Amino acid sequence: MSKKNLRKAKGQVKEQKEFEEEVLQIDRVTRVVKGGRRLRFRCTVAIGDKKGRVGIGIGKASEVVGGIKKAVTKAKKDLIKVPITKGDTIPHAVNVKYKAARMLIMPASPGTGVIAGGSLRKILNLAGIKNVLSKNIGSRNTLVTAQASIKALQSLRPVRENYKKDFKKEEPKKDPSAISDQPSVKEKAPNEKVMEEKAQPKKEAPQKKEEPNKAEAKKEDKS
Repeated sequence: MSKKNLRKAKGQVKEQKEFEEEVLQIDRVTRVVKGGRRLRFRCTVAIGDKKGRVGIGIGKASEVVGGIKKAVTKAKKDLIKVPITKGDTIPHAVNVKYKAARMLIMPASPGTGVIAGGSLRKILNLAGIKNVLSKNIGSRNTLVTAQASIKALQSLRPVRENYKKDFKKEEPKKDPSAISDQPSVKEKAPNEKVMEEKAQPKKEAPQKKEEPNKAEAKKEDKS
C-alpha cells in the first residue's frame, strides 16, 4: 500500500521549474526538395526566472513540441542578467537599434506597470520588471523585436548605491604653532569703523589770509 501511495504522490506533485517558458512565435517553414516539400516548424521561446535572468532561443523541428524543447535548451545557454532597482524598474533609459527595429525603454515610478506590447512585454515580465515605459520604433517583426529587446536589456548597467560625488574643496589646515606666535589682533567690523568716524569732530581747515591786490597797493603809493 505504501508503494502505491508514493506513486500517486509523485504523480500529483509537479516539478518546480527553474525558468518559466513563454512561446513568442511558431512559424511553419517549408523547404522544397527533389521529392517535394518538407514541412518544419520554427519556434521562438523566451525563458526567465523573474529575478533578473532572461533569454531567448530558436528551435526547428518537424513537430512543435520538439522545436520548443530545442529553443529552451538554446535559451538556457544564452541567458543574460538584467539589473533591477528597488522600485522593480530599470536603472536608466536605453535606446538601442538592432536591424530594422529601435527599442526605447525608460524607467518608471512604482505603480506604473509594464507599458509595452508584443514580445517585449513578455520578456520584461519574465525578467521580473514590473514598472517600465517602452516604445518600439521601427520593425514589428516578432523575432527581430525579441532580439532587439534582449540587446537593449543587455546594455543596462547597474547603479552604485554608495556612489556620491563630493565637490567640496578641502580647506588648508592651519598650524597651531604659527597661530600662537602671532599677536592676537581683533579686527573691527565695518559698522564700528563708520560709527567712530562719525563720533570724531571734523578738523577745520586753516583759513588763508586775504592778501590785498597789487593794483590797489600801487594806487595807494601814488596818492
